[in-house]
Amino acid sequence: MRKKSVQKKHTVKANVQILDLTKAGSSIDFEIFANEEKIGTIILGRGSLTWYGRNRKSGKSFSWSEFAEMMDERAYSK
Repeated sequence: MRKKSVQKKHTVKANVQILDLTKAGSSIDFEIFANEEKIGTIILGRGSLTWYGRNRKSGKSFSWSEFAEMMDERAYSK
């Protein structure tokens, strides 16, 4: 029996600006798509993570500690 093919819902495109994230000003940008429509961009840098929603011009930045706390609350609280 053949398995049914599964359609991908999410796609992520990466843009690496500098390979060494220990340097200030370096980052990795990820554009996130759902069903071929852009849903946001995440920029990962040395000191923080920044989220830009769908077509937003300004982003929301989180330090790595803030992000870890937010994810722990989301993942482990009931």
